[in-house]
Amino acid sequence: MTNALTIGRKSGERRAAAASRRRSRSARPPWQEPPSTVGQAAKGLTLGGVLAVVLVPMWIILLTSFSTPGAINRAGGLVIWPDGLTTQAYREMLADSTVLTALLVSLGITAVGTAVSMIVSVLCAYGLSWPRSLGHRPILVLLIITMFVNGGLIPSFLVVTGLGGYGQWWALILPSAVSVFNILVLRAFYSGTSGELIDAARMDGAGEWRILWSVVLPTSRAVTAVIALFYGVGYWNSFFNVMLYMPTDSQKWPLQYVLLTYVNRGNGLPGSLNTGFGNAHVQTAPLSLQMAVVVLTLVPLVAVYPFVQKHLRTGVLTGAIKG
Repeated sequence: MTNALTIGRKSGERRAAAASRRRSRSARPPWQEPPSTVGQAAKGLTLGGVLAVVLVPMWIILLTSFSTPGAINRAGGLVIWPDGLTTQAYREMLADSTVLTALLVSLGITAVGTAVSMIVSVLCAYGLSWPRSLGHRPILVLLIITMFVNGGLIPSFLVVTGLGGYGQWWALILPSAVSVFNILVLRAFYSGTSGELIDAARMDGAGEWRILWSVVLPTSRAVTAVIALFYGVGYWNSFFNVMLYMPTDSQKWPLQYVLLTYVNRGNGLPGSLNTGFGNAHVQTAPLSLQMAVVVLTLVPLVAVYPFVQKHLRTGVLTGAIKG
């Protein structure tokens, strides 16, 4: 009799536990449900497809840059499978001073431009994060208006050239130094900074500069790294301002504009417009040289991205949610 009661009690407990689990599962949002086999397979296929879309073009570009003219001719253009590899394109590309100069120009513009943009954006976002700050609402409204309404290309060109920016380095940085969207993301994050920390810092005698440097910035490393990445990628990939403000001085061209010029003309870089890379085209296919320059433009981004990747999702999502 005792065994029957024990078995019955255990059976009832198991049924109650199962019912409790069913209720807890039904109370959870759909996105928190345990993944099914079909769902897991669909996620795997989707991620695999996205990965293929990203990696396959990079593989083709890299392989074509190392391919011989014969391999490119047999493939009819871009090379998918290895067939006669050589580093001739890279040797001849780096032997041209135009590429090395353009690389240094791009690195300098990216470093200086990112620093200028981050200083302006952080200061503006911090000032706008306090509702009682001077001119808070009018300045915020003006900034938002510029996201949808601007003077256009010709007025911008006239302003920059009127200030003496034609042919000057600063014309590649200052006209695009501020992104209102990035300021709003930073402002949304700074608005959610713990008030207790700021009050404690003020009680200790800290001023606004000290609070920004010692309290706000250390608690917002993720969003700061993400915004810096956005600015850096923008400056690194920029070439349009070069077309506007220094189209004739090839010594001031960044790497992206050199690549654009070479791809459009197809037979050499600005430093060697008549012969290409010396007599490179006798030994190296033009397409291989083009892909080698493309690879060179990708290397700095690929090298920097792993250091900020861990902050990417946290910074963007936190900045958006706290707003």
